[in-house]
Amino acid sequence: MTENPDPALVRAATELAARLGTDDNHTVAAAARDGEGRVVTGVNVYHFTGGPCAELVVLGAAVAEGAGPLVRIVAVGDRGRGVMPPCGRCRQALLDLWPGIEVLVPGDGGGVRGVPVRELLPHTYVWAEHQEHGPS
Repeated sequence: MTENPDPALVRAATELAARLGTDDNHTVAAAARDGEGRVVTGVNVYHFTGGPCAELVVLGAAVAEGAGPLVRIVAVGDRGRGVMPPCGRCRQALLDLWPGIEVLVPGDGGGVRGVPVRELLPHTYVWAEHQEHGPS
């Protein structure tokens, strides 16, 4: 766990969240950094059927933009809500797709801290570790 290891990443998500205005369909922004320093951003798409969270949108955008392996991600709420921890679905997706990723979450006293995604899901099922590889 590290204390706000990436202020620029938090700033990118915060600035995007501030531009969302009062649109209730887009209320959270996320930003992720790859190993080469590239930052990819995205916003959630609220829908009553369970539209994707901002973190999942960023995962797709990273692939579309040719980003390398993601090393860090953060989500920020609109209307000044600040850094938000990922929901359970996002935690599982992040663990399955980028098991080494660091997630920025709210820290003590209003700060931000970095946590390995595995620490957000102790004793969890890891999809990649339970896949059959080839015929038996």
